[in-house]
Amino acid sequence: MSADELYVGLISGTSADGIDAALVSLRQDRPELIAHHLHPIPAATRKLLVSLFTPDRNQIDLMGELDIELGRLFAAAANTLLQQAGVPASAVQAIGSHGQTIRHRPDNTAPFTLQIGDPHTISQLTGLPVVADFRRRDMACGGQGAPLAPLFHQHCLTDSRENRVILNLGGIANITLLPARGSGGRPLAMDTGPASGLMDAWCQAHRNQPYDQAGAWAAQGQVIAPLLESWLQDPYFSHPAPKSTGKEYFHLEWAQQKAGMPLGDFEPVDVQATLLALTATTIMDAVNGLPVRANGVLVCGGGVHNQALMDRLRALCPCPLDTTSPVGVDPDWVEAMCFAWLAKCHIDGTKLDTGPFTGAHSEVLLGALYPA
Repeated sequence: MSADELYVGLISGTSADGIDAALVSLRQDRPELIAHHLHPIPAATRKLLVSLFTPDRNQIDLMGELDIELGRLFAAAANTLLQQAGVPASAVQAIGSHGQTIRHRPDNTAPFTLQIGDPHTISQLTGLPVVADFRRRDMACGGQGAPLAPLFHQHCLTDSRENRVILNLGGIANITLLPARGSGGRPLAMDTGPASGLMDAWCQAHRNQPYDQAGAWAAQGQVIAPLLESWLQDPYFSHPAPKSTGKEYFHLEWAQQKAGMPLGDFEPVDVQATLLALTATTIMDAVNGLPVRANGVLVCGGGVHNQALMDRLRALCPCPLDTTSPVGVDPDWVEAMCFAWLAKCHIDGTKLDTGPFTGAHSEVLLGALYPA
């Protein structure tokens, strides 16, 4: 085994705009980010992917084709990462690939979750073992299958002096409560609802741009109070943890259905401002509802670059709010690092207690191995 115990983590989040690839040394207890690479997903592929997020008929052929295409892109992301880092594949123990979630139905009578990005293809094109399909074993143990990043938050970011909340801002927002080490408090996690997903979709529809750079467009608008209140009535927001969700639930059709009024009656910029307010409000409602008072909130994920959102969160937050940078973890690469670490856990045969985060009723060995 390599002295550095190098692993690669791959994930394409709910924004589906690119593949995060992280090369991580797991030789020490605290993971170390060695190199990273953002591999773009072609616009045409992203458009097809987004079409899979909203349930429709006759999607199986498209899903099958995108499974292979994404597998090739994930492999290219890993190969490019290693090439740029000057690290041979022979020095890497395995790849941990989350894949791209296209459907997540944890509350069905027969719960299921589906990620694509064929691990057989990734292994074949990289020559490396791949650990993938992390969510379904958790569901088999009675869990929601998500969020899984809180396991990594707990491993890396628990503090001995303060109660922390880790806030991940992707397409969907999730929070992890990490009570101070030794306090006897129980950790907890949940998806709070939309983060950037609805804002990105509205921006694409009305400005033909994939996202609102720094939240500048939203900052020009005015919050429509009755619209915000209508959205906040959705029962998901008051449902207790553990809970998880995705874009198959929070999409623009949801926003229109729950609005109680035509969205076309409003200025698009004001709807964008109200979507940002929805994200910030639901996150902070969840933080304020935690059983333990947080001493600080640390933010990671692509949403850290939305300055308008970060400003709104700081204004609402009952405690200091910052990114994960001051505690030595790059906020842009937390999730990719997580799946490198989860791959090592699988290779080592380490079962994890996902119960506080997903509701699983026993410790579970996450993922499945696809040998080289």
